[in-house]
Amino acid sequence: MRTKRIAVFILWALVPMICAGLFLHFGAVSSSQAESNPAAALTGFLFSAGAMFIPLLAVVFTQLIFKEPVFAGLGISFKVNRWWWIGWLLIPLVALAVLGMSLLMPGAHWAADSELVKQGLSQMPEGFGPGGLIAVSLAGGLFAGATLNGVFAFGEEIAWRGFLVKEFKGKSFLHASLVIGIIWGFWHFPLILNGHNYPEHPVAGVFMMVLMCMAITPMFMYFRQKSGSVIVPAVMHGTFNAVMGISNLFVQPQSDLLTGAPGLAGIIVLLLTDAALFLYDSFVSREKLFLKAL
Repeated sequence: MRTKRIAVFILWALVPMICAGLFLHFGAVSSSQAESNPAAALTGFLFSAGAMFIPLLAVVFTQLIFKEPVFAGLGISFKVNRWWWIGWLLIPLVALAVLGMSLLMPGAHWAADSELVKQGLSQMPEGFGPGGLIAVSLAGGLFAGATLNGVFAFGEEIAWRGFLVKEFKGKSFLHASLVIGIIWGFWHFPLILNGHNYPEHPVAGVFMMVLMCMAITPMFMYFRQKSGSVIVPAVMHGTFNAVMGISNLFVQPQSDLLTGAPGLAGIIVLLLTDAALFLYDSFVSREKLFLKAL
C-alpha cells in the first residue's frame, strides 16, 4: 500500500467536494431554496451528479503527479463474462429486499395509494397496478444503470474500485473493503450536510452514509474482482442509484435514517448480501477472494 499516493488522491478528491458543499450551502442552489424553486432543485441535482466525476479527476491528477500512465492497472476492461450479468441483475433483487426490509422498520407501512404512487400510475398504461409500476421502475433502472447512470457512476468507481484497489494491492480483501468504504462514505459528507440522502438528519446522515458505503463496498469489490473489470461495479452502482427509490414510492412514512437504501433497512440488506457472497465464496467458489489479499 502506497500511503503517500492515497493521501494525495484523497486531497484531490475531497477539497473540490468541500468547495461544492460550500457552494451548495451558500450559493444559488442551497437546499432551502431548492425546496421552493424547481430551477434551483434541478441545478442542485445536476451539480451533485457532476460531483461524481471528481474522483475520476482526482485519479488523473494523482497518476500524473506520480508520473504513471493515467489508466494503467485500474481494471478498465470490456471483456464481458457472466459476472457482468450477475452483478447487474442482482441489484433489482437487492432493491426489492430493501423495500421489504423498509416495511419492517418501526412505524412504516405499505402505501400503494400514496401521492407518489398515484403520480407514477398516471403515467402508466391503463390497468397497471403497483406491481406493474415496480416492474417498470426496475426495468428502467436496469437500462439507466447500463447507460447514463453507469457513465456517471464510472466517475466514482474508477477511483474506489479502480485506483484504490490497485493501491491496496497486497492487503486482505476485507481490510481493503473496510478502508475503501470509509473513505468513500466520508467523501460524501459535504453533500450529506446539505441534505443529500438524509434531509431530516444531515449530521447523523454523514455517519449513516459511511456505514452504507462500508456495507456496499464488499459487494462491489467482489464483482470487480470476479469480473476482472471496474466497469461492472460502475454498472451496479448506476443501477443501484436508479432503482433504490422504489421504497420511497411504497413505504410511508419515510424516515431517512430507517427506510430506503441509505437508511438502516438498506444497510441490513447490504450486510446480508455480503454474508451471502461470503458463504458462496467460502463453500462454492474456487478463488476464496474474501480470505485472500488483493
